[in-house]
Amino acid sequence: MALTGVEIFKLLPKTNCKKCGHPTCLAFAMKLAQRQATLDLCPDVSEDAKRILGEASAPPIRPITFGSGDKAVKMGEETVLFRHDKKFVNPCTLAIELKDSLSESDISKKLDEVLTSEIDRVGQKLRVDAIALTNASGDKGKFEAAAKLISSKASGVPVILSTTDPASAEAAVKLFTGKRPIIYGVNASNAEAMANIAKTEKAILGVVANGLDELSTLTEKIKSLGVEDMVIDSGARKAKDIVENNTLIRRAAIKKNFKPLGYPVINFVQREDSLYEALIAAVGITKFSSILVLISIEKWKNLAMFTLRQNIYTDPQVPMQVEQKIYKIGEPTAESPLTITTNFSLTYFIVSGEIENSKIPTRLAVMDCEGLSVLTAWAAGKFTASKIATFIKESGIENEVKHRELIIPGYVAIISGSIEEKLEGWKVTVGPREANGLPAFLKART
Repeated sequence: MALTGVEIFKLLPKTNCKKCGHPTCLAFAMKLAQRQATLDLCPDVSEDAKRILGEASAPPIRPITFGSGDKAVKMGEETVLFRHDKKFVNPCTLAIELKDSLSESDISKKLDEVLTSEIDRVGQKLRVDAIALTNASGDKGKFEAAAKLISSKASGVPVILSTTDPASAEAAVKLFTGKRPIIYGVNASNAEAMANIAKTEKAILGVVANGLDELSTLTEKIKSLGVEDMVIDSGARKAKDIVENNTLIRRAAIKKNFKPLGYPVINFVQREDSLYEALIAAVGITKFSSILVLISIEKWKNLAMFTLRQNIYTDPQVPMQVEQKIYKIGEPTAESPLTITTNFSLTYFIVSGEIENSKIPTRLAVMDCEGLSVLTAWAAGKFTASKIATFIKESGIENEVKHRELIIPGYVAIISGSIEEKLEGWKVTVGPREANGLPAFLKART
């Protein structure tokens, strides 16, 4: 049973040291009780308290790292039903299914699609995260051969090994030793054998059942066999069933602290119709899937899913931001224009995109305004003449350009004179009000 905030408070140091980021130990205790903080934030908690509070403060959905190295993905660790309560933590993993019945060339082609799927959007690197190899042939040798091809050609990409045959799973999983693969296909009949393989190879188990009652019974059994890391599949394949089951799983874990369902959810949404598949995947992205397995990953579909996933998993209370620095667009010389804007991600990408369209090599100074747009930042006193002048002076740009001209957004033309006063020797030019005016503006200056 979960502890109340007062019960947790009695076990804390009660020093109100603020090291945890909260004003008092009681405030921290309340956050722990609400599962909106973790116990490791308190550096002074006793070992006895750690033992007692460890379970109480653990996220209701078990955190799991799938894969290894820089391409590993984190799953679970969610604490809320709705992102406006507190942001969703770990974006769902997108995986493409490869059947071992495919030819070697077809498998290689799909692997290339995965390896080249990465795009840069709003400063984040987005890609298809994993490969799901299915033992469609039912042949152990073919399954192992396909796994070997994946391990050599796509080393580092997290892998799901989908088979109900323990012998096939054991043969394939050895090719991914130390890489934290998922063995999917664990059911009531093979649970013990699969659990033994997972313990030996330190793999994650993908548990599948027909309904939530059977699923919770199965996860309890597997846990008793010594395996803690699991992803769970209720058997839902239709959109309405995915929504219903995923929601019931999340509610049971978060609202009732029901441990047998407190694991990341994997959903298989394969459809021959690519648009239909994308729509079903969108349901999973918005309704609590931790892993989605698809059969195709066209670039248009990737962009749609990446964008939706990125929006769902951003913090609604914190604007998306890019790093403060001077960005080079094209190959600017010492004579190239210097423009400035704020670090709101949408502003940056619209402005930089229009500069790229102009084909005029340009430097774009992006100033930290806490993720606010130009007008909002100016109104909030974060995009002012003095702050712009300080940023330009401290950026070192004076050592890179021969001219002393700064182009500012037309919406803040009112501060052009103030900037010139604070940036001695500089000329401030007022650019267009809208970003789509930049190409013509920059071309007219050449």
